[in-house]
Amino acid sequence: MAKVAIVTGGASGIGYAVAQSLIESDHVVVIADLNEEVGAKAAKELNCYFIQADLSQQQDNKRLVEQTVEQFGRVDILVNNAGFQHVCSVEEFPEQTWNTMISVMLTSPFLLTKYCWPYMKKQNWGRVVNIASVHGQVASPFKAAYIAAKHGLVGLTKTSALEGGECGITVNTICPAYVRTPLVDKQIADQAANHDIEPDEVITKIMLKNAAIKRMIDPEEIGQLVNYVVSDAARSFTGSNLTIDLGWTAQ
Repeated sequence: MAKVAIVTGGASGIGYAVAQSLIESDHVVVIADLNEEVGAKAAKELNCYFIQADLSQQQDNKRLVEQTVEQFGRVDILVNNAGFQHVCSVEEFPEQTWNTMISVMLTSPFLLTKYCWPYMKKQNWGRVVNIASVHGQVASPFKAAYIAAKHGLVGLTKTSALEGGECGITVNTICPAYVRTPLVDKQIADQAANHDIEPDEVITKIMLKNAAIKRMIDPEEIGQLVNYVVSDAARSFTGSNLTIDLGWTAQ
């Protein structure tokens, strides 16, 4: 029987690549996204199922899992990928933006893990993959909420992994450096304004400054790594931070 996967933020970027990779490995995939039009278009392209959800709202997280189980009778894999970025100093950071970012990137992964857990536990098999960031391990200026959420996600992963081991559930984090996605493209302009440099300089002077490999990561690389992490070949991986950061944290 094909395993059923939920991928949040699946309409574009990393989430889209993850969904595509899982589908190519014969998984049934449900993508969730805030934007109904973009999500429906992506689901049609991928030939998968789409559920519109505002993951900053508790009830939408619960509904996402309930609708998935109602439609397919099970949930085997959860990929917590949804997120967004706001580049701003701590002093000027809007409180509501902070609250929303923490809700989407930390509280939602907790809620979705909580709601998927009973189904995974019952079948004695489950995979939770949290897409964090190199910024779950190190910090950079002007990204307070993003970095706080990603650090918290690493902690949530470790705790969940310890609880899930005896239930056949593995929980891991993937920590990529800059991936070439629409989210990162938007950051380039924001970073240029904050650092008072040209957009072309952002990639070389900021995004790739600490990288040994001087290129951006392709979303497909993350998709392939997720596909491995949820496979039986990776059944001994749990509580791990799988870093794909071009050598950033090797320093």
